[in-house]
Amino acid sequence: MVPPVVLIGIGAGVSFPSLMSLAMSGATPSDAGLASGLVNATVQVGGAIGLAVLATLATERTAGRLAAGESTASALNSGYHLAYLIGAVLVAAAFLAAVTLLRSSSPQKAEGTVAVPAGAEPAYSEAG
Repeated sequence: MVPPVVLIGIGAGVSFPSLMSLAMSGATPSDAGLASGLVNATVQVGGAIGLAVLATLATERTAGRLAAGESTASALNSGYHLAYLIGAVLVAAAFLAAVTLLRSSSPQKAEGTVAVPAGAEPAYSEAG
């Protein structure tokens, strides 16, 4: 059995660079710093709020089970089970949203061409 921390590390390592590339794909060179900072701040704040909400739900569930007379281990298990279940549902919902909403709106480009957003200047120029 693979430890959960290994799965989290692999998932974060694979998804974060892709998400950053996607978030930065439409930024012009003059807005790249602002866009990068906004993405990083959103990731940090979103993670903190998400963890706080899940921890609060787990704590409330655990306290309710303890008040109902369950053992400490059983109550903690129930609280964490709820938090992990809600987290898994949110990940599945995000996956479904990404699959359905993030479709390419432009026709496929020929191989070897680079797509540049309308009105954007490339961040480099070819030596000529």
